[in-house]
Amino acid sequence: MLTLLFALFIVLFAMSSIDAAKFKQMAVAFRSELAGGTGNKEFLSDQKPKEEKELSASSLESEKIKKDAEAEVKKQEMNELKAVQKGIDKYIEEKQLSSSFKTDLTEKGLMVTILENVLFDSGKADVKLESLGIAKEMSNLLVSASPREITVSGHTDTVPIANAQFASNWELSTQRAVNFMQVLLQNKDLQPEKFSAIGYGEYRSIAPNDTPEGKAKNRRVEVFILPLTRNMQ
Repeated sequence: MLTLLFALFIVLFAMSSIDAAKFKQMAVAFRSELAGGTGNKEFLSDQKPKEEKELSASSLESEKIKKDAEAEVKKQEMNELKAVQKGIDKYIEEKQLSSSFKTDLTEKGLMVTILENVLFDSGKADVKLESLGIAKEMSNLLVSASPREITVSGHTDTVPIANAQFASNWELSTQRAVNFMQVLLQNKDLQPEKFSAIGYGEYRSIAPNDTPEGKAKNRRVEVFILPLTRNMQ
């Protein structure tokens, strides 16, 4: 009760600066409180002006439109990458290369894995002459109206290599990636500035290195095709 009376005195002191409608609301609130009610506290609310509500609704609608547009672009890009994957898978089937080739499509991009025995002789980095046709066919499938960024990476097993040409698996894997990329780029419809090559040595295994089969899987080249929408990820 004392708290309410104190508040009332403050209100009476300040009433000269409060408009009549606002004071009426406050009076109703105090009467209701003294009668045991909850009072009319609308004058204490943080209700936003109509203009702010409309602006907020407009912003939410704009954000929704933007997200829907981005989702549609991503969907279209994934469909295009699926078409590239389908073309590569068809070539793999026609040439009976399924034991040495594999494709994997995710939201991050399209990965094409080619095992070492298809492209290189053991311990060598030059693409085999009989494999140049494979590289040429793949390069044709990589051509698109809107060029995508493509990374070629080389990988080895854990067996050390040290000869006059390569001091370690780092050098071997890197040179294999570079050489295969250069063969792809003989296709003049591809843009060199969209390509990069990297060697990981034995440090990104996809299978255990304690069996011949596992080592064979790890000796590979990967061609990773990034989606045009990668910045939306």
